[in-house]
Amino acid sequence: MTKVLICIPWFHPAFRAGGPIQSIANLVKQFPGDSRFYIYCGNTDLNGISLTVPESQWVDYCSNTKVWYAKSSGRRNQLRTILKEVQPTILFCIGLYDLNFTIYPVLYSTAAKKIISVRGMLHPGALSQKSFKKKIYLLLMKSLGIPAKVVFHATDVTEAQYIRQEMGDKVTIAIAGNYPAITKPLPVAAKMPGMINLVSIALISAMKNHLLIIEALQQIELIVEYKICGPIKDVNYWQQCKEAINKLPVNIKVQYEGELPPEKLEIPLLQSHVFILPSKSENFGHALLGALNAGRPVITSRFTPWNDLEAAQAGINSDLTVKAIKEAILFFGKMNQDEYDKSCESAIAYAANRINTKEIDLSYSKLFSLSSN
Repeated sequence: MTKVLICIPWFHPAFRAGGPIQSIANLVKQFPGDSRFYIYCGNTDLNGISLTVPESQWVDYCSNTKVWYAKSSGRRNQLRTILKEVQPTILFCIGLYDLNFTIYPVLYSTAAKKIISVRGMLHPGALSQKSFKKKIYLLLMKSLGIPAKVVFHATDVTEAQYIRQEMGDKVTIAIAGNYPAITKPLPVAAKMPGMINLVSIALISAMKNHLLIIEALQQIELIVEYKICGPIKDVNYWQQCKEAINKLPVNIKVQYEGELPPEKLEIPLLQSHVFILPSKSENFGHALLGALNAGRPVITSRFTPWNDLEAAQAGINSDLTVKAIKEAILFFGKMNQDEYDKSCESAIAYAANRINTKEIDLSYSKLFSLSSN
C-alpha cells in the first residue's frame, strides 16, 4: 500500500482558503488506487481562527484518510515526528509559499518521491500580486536546490509552461487534473427579459475582480440583483468595492452574503441566473465548475480551464474590461425563459463533456507511481 503524506496549510473544516482545500478533499474521497492518505495541516482557518478539532493527533477523515491538525508552535518538531511515524512513500506538498508545509517537508522527508503541487501560484496573474515577496521566496527555493529534488504537479499543460518559465526547463513536471465535486443540477430559476440575478462565490481579492463587475453594473439599466459570497481576503480591496457599490443606480442591488461553508453554497446558486467571476487567473475554479454542474451559465475570463463557453452556449469568456463585462451581463439579462432554459441545459452538458474521471484516475495513479515521473 502506498502511503501519501499531504502537507497543506489549511484543510476541512477550514474553507476560507478556497480551491486547494476542495481539491484535496475530492482527491482523497474519489481516488480509486490502493493508497493511504495522511494529511498534515494547520489548526486554523485562513483568518487565523482556530478550528474545532482535536489538535496534534490523528483524526479520521474518510475510510482511507487521517488528518493531523498541527498547533502553530513546534510545527517543525511535529513534522519530524510525523515523517518518522508515517514513513511516507510519497510526499505531496500543496502550494509554494510556506516553510512549514512545503520547504521543511521537502528538506526533511526521505520519501521516495516528493511532489509540489503549484496550484496556480506561478500563473503571471498570481505572481503579479505581492510580487516582491514571491520573488524572494522563489529565490530561496532555488538556492536550497528544491526544484531538483521534486516533481512539480501541474493541473494542465498551460500550468506546466508557467512552471518551466519560473523553475527552468530541466525540472520534472507531472500533469494531473483536479477531481470535481460531485453535484447535481438545480431547478431552473424563473427568468424574464430585462432582469437578472448574478452571484459570485469566491475569496474577495483583486484576483477575483469583483470591482470590475461593480463598475460594469454602474452602466447597466436592467434590474439586477448581485450577491457576493466569500471570505474577505483583502480588506482594502473590499473597501474599494463598497465605495463603488454606494455609487450604483437604484436599479442595481448588491448584497454581501458573507462567508459560506461549502455545504451552503447551493442556496445562492439556486436563487441566481448567472454565476459571474472574471478572475485574473484560476488554476481550476471549483466554484465555476460547480455552477456549470448546477445548470448555471457563467461569465468568466479566458484565464481559467473553462474556455470556449460561447461555442457551447454555456456562458461567456469575457475580456477583462468594463465594456466587455457589461455586454456579457446584458446578453443574459435580455434573455427570456426559453432562451435561458437552453443556456442552463448547455451549461450542464458542457460540464459533463469537460470532465473525464477515468483520465483523472489514471493521471493520479501515474503521479503517485514510483516508476513514473
